[in-house]
Amino acid sequence: MTRSVWLLADDSVGDWEARKRRITAGLEAGVDRVLVDERDVATVRELGEVSVAAFAGDDVHVMDAEEPEAEEPDVVVVGKDGEGDGTVDLPADYAGSADLTTLRRTDGPAGAYVRILGEAYEAFAEEAAMDADHLLVVGEDWQIIPLENLIARIGDETEIVAGVRTAAEAETAFETLEQGADAVLLDADDPDEIRATVEARDATEREHLDLQRATVTAVEQTGSADRVCVDTASMLDHDEGMLVGSMSRGLFFVHGETADSPYVESRPFRVNAGAVHAYVRTPTGDTKYLSELGAGDEVQIVDTAGHTRSTIVGRVKIESRPMFRIEAETDDGDRVETLLQNAETIKVATAAGRTAVTELEEGDEVLLYYEDVARHFGEAVEESIIEK
Repeated sequence: MTRSVWLLADDSVGDWEARKRRITAGLEAGVDRVLVDERDVATVRELGEVSVAAFAGDDVHVMDAEEPEAEEPDVVVVGKDGEGDGTVDLPADYAGSADLTTLRRTDGPAGAYVRILGEAYEAFAEEAAMDADHLLVVGEDWQIIPLENLIARIGDETEIVAGVRTAAEAETAFETLEQGADAVLLDADDPDEIRATVEARDATEREHLDLQRATVTAVEQTGSADRVCVDTASMLDHDEGMLVGSMSRGLFFVHGETADSPYVESRPFRVNAGAVHAYVRTPTGDTKYLSELGAGDEVQIVDTAGHTRSTIVGRVKIESRPMFRIEAETDDGDRVETLLQNAETIKVATAAGRTAVTELEEGDEVLLYYEDVARHFGEAVEESIIEK
């Protein structure tokens, strides 16, 4: 499931300058959609590339001569200043039959905004979900229980967007009932909180890999070969690197160049990944040849615990360098190998810690991602392929 972050930026936030600051912080953080009043749609689009949702029915504002003409939002949201937010009271024993004609008349994608002020509003939200593409629910005193109820009752009928004020609340919303909310509607000004919420979104989509140890059976110097340095457009943490190998079923964990040495300063954006023929794992779970990578391509970053994230390639450097052939054997007896440059700055993860390939010996245990599948054009296939 792909999650998303909506950012609330309507007139409840304050004047235009306050809304603008919040929207700008959201654009910089990478939110997926901004929810504003109708009059702000065009102005938001002038600030940057982002999907815009707008509350319907804003006919109070008087346009200034310098303001742009109204534009259609990507999503129309109904419920503000009506039954959805409690402006028009629902009876305590509400059992359906709300006036949803505005929602039903809306052309294109539509959302229903509901503040959960009690059980009657849960029932109202369920009814609105039958006509809405997006159900925006904002809890008051209770948040988790109503959200659990709505996720269980509505299922896949519509996208549930849970109102939150912090990144921690967003994490909870994404995890509720294991399935979680499809999106969150964040009401926050703090740029750090907005960034953290986007990071919580990204974390839900990241793959976790089961890495295993393999025993080194050979470390041999070879001649020179064309090796590939992958310079990413992101800084790597000390325990992060890439999965590369000569055989797609067994990819070696190679550290990023995040450590200083007496001779070379660290380059924490770089992975010296091996020879041009080797595979590298991508965020989709497929592989590419290192020689195919170029600026703008996505590659998968993984840490020693198997946590992954994606980053884009900023540059690829291919140069002729002396190489090592490294062979390792898995627990079930399969042998895999790769070529890595003969240099102290290239390090792999062993049972003893971060180890330079120049110090690697037979019997050492290296970290490996192993899957017993064949690959065709980088995609896993069920067929017999011999790699040696």
